[in-house]
Amino acid sequence: MIKKEMAGKDNISTQNLPLQGAGGHGLRVIISGGGTGGHIFPAIAIANALKKLDAATEILFVGAIGRMEMEKVPAAGYKIIGLDIQGIQRNSIWKNVKFPVKLLASVRKSMKIIKDFKPDAAVGVGGYASGPLLYAASVKGIPYLIQEQNSYAGVTNKWLAKKASKICVAYDGMEQFFPAQKIIKTGNPIRRESVNIAGKHMQALESLKLSSHKKTILVTGGSLGARTLNNSILNGLDKIVAAEVQLIWQTGKFYYKDIVEKLGENYHPDIRIMEFVNRMDLAYAAADVIISRAGAGTIAELCEVKKPVILVPSPNVAEDHQTKNALALLHDNAAVFVADRDAEVKLVDKALELLNDKDKQKTLSNNIGKLALPDADEVIAKEVMRITINN
Repeated sequence: MIKKEMAGKDNISTQNLPLQGAGGHGLRVIISGGGTGGHIFPAIAIANALKKLDAATEILFVGAIGRMEMEKVPAAGYKIIGLDIQGIQRNSIWKNVKFPVKLLASVRKSMKIIKDFKPDAAVGVGGYASGPLLYAASVKGIPYLIQEQNSYAGVTNKWLAKKASKICVAYDGMEQFFPAQKIIKTGNPIRRESVNIAGKHMQALESLKLSSHKKTILVTGGSLGARTLNNSILNGLDKIVAAEVQLIWQTGKFYYKDIVEKLGENYHPDIRIMEFVNRMDLAYAAADVIISRAGAGTIAELCEVKKPVILVPSPNVAEDHQTKNALALLHDNAAVFVADRDAEVKLVDKALELLNDKDKQKTLSNNIGKLALPDADEVIAKEVMRITINN
């Protein structure tokens, strides 16, 4: 039987939780991993929840040198140490020559980090740094928790699960990868400020200078952007304009300059071309239909936002986990699925079709909302504290 946790406001009680480490100090916790916003934002959310439970908790992040976490984590107010680690490059054998050397060096550095910091527990959120740090924790006898964000577990997490104290998951059926007695369905931590959209529809339209008399599509491929989504919109812009539909188009930093050079900054009064959306709450609030990739963190936010969604999973990720994430929602009739290979031809037509089908929109909104687990950060933080009891 897999335990499912649902945290409410009165479920965050610290009663019976170990709020002191072995030396009488506040708990010391290492959080490892990163690489993308989908790993980093949940990690920071867990850290914030730990501090909410007990302000004396000391937290250290361990990330990968050169990756996003080395910037984002300090900006959130936490200390981070970098490992010189990379993932397996599936498209180039030569790029993997240094991998074993970097892996061994990262494990040794992780051992030293644990020796110096003396953590009471460790948390792995996925990403390059998570493997070496959690392996070192297992060798040192430090209890650790895995936060598996996707519906399909990667090789590293399946291996690390053998010695994990708890495994927090976001999808059903994860016992095919992990020991069922260790699994807790918590959902994925979300950026609460990004999904707080209640009562903001008109404010959002005014902020984005959009009309309340026209329907709106939001396209988001993440902070870096998604080539397929951008090409699909470029191919279908004439259809969008002809349908008198408004578009909030987050291109991502890799593609913004080229798109603006091609179209001009003021291509059309109904089209908002943006490199990055600073206020995702307003973008979500303004949208009638959302087009997105299918990263685990994004899906967790979309479940809370409860808007009709078209998912176009990226095929360029380990174990094709975005496709599996999207299919999990498709199984529950909670999203529309468009394969990456078909998107440039089909995506805009699918979006316009959905905009004109109110019944389908309502069904999708209701079903995706049922999947929301908004208090994942608090539930996971409590489990981190609990695993120290028997240590």
